[in-house]
Amino acid sequence: MLHSLILDMGNVLLRYDPEHFLDRLDIRDPQNRALLLREIFHSPIWPRLDSGELTESDLEKHALARLPERLHAAARTLIFHWDEPIAPIPGMAGFLSDCKAAGLGLYLLSNASLRQPEYWPRVPGSGLFDGTVVSAFCRRVKPEREIYLHTLEKFRLQPEECLFVDDMPANVRASEGVGIHGFVFAGDVPALRRRVEELGVCL
Repeated sequence: MLHSLILDMGNVLLRYDPEHFLDRLDIRDPQNRALLLREIFHSPIWPRLDSGELTESDLEKHALARLPERLHAAARTLIFHWDEPIAPIPGMAGFLSDCKAAGLGLYLLSNASLRQPEYWPRVPGSGLFDGTVVSAFCRRVKPEREIYLHTLEKFRLQPEECLFVDDMPANVRASEGVGIHGFVFAGDVPALRRRVEELGVCL
């Protein structure tokens, strides 16, 4: 019987799409877009934010040293304010509310930087969650086996009573490796709802 949902954040609860962030800043020139993507979101620094080794200030210093001055303001916005405004995944907040009403526990398991607590309250449905595990704070990242075990231990969850939802197949496979049910989310909330119901919960 399913007792708890463990959910990723990016592209599950909110839209995380660097190309979309560039569009919001109206950066159209292909060269400028490529430079910003390379030095920020595709930088070797970015994964180290998720691991908690470095901060956005470290990324800013790294990126500005490699970008032309005309892109500095855009770079700072992308580094420190990509989450403004939050773009929620349509239908997800209502789904979470239904799950909570059905008695399911809700937990976050996300690869994210130390900034995550700043914008988490602005994510629709975040107030329904019973707990969070953020990679930068526990110094483990998905799909490392240890972060799933840490989540189960922290919240005293039984793996066979949990469903893990993530947009990355590798992360879902890793959760299944420790006995958690997995679901690869591609934006289809009705399909996720059906999966929860297949596991014995009436929504």
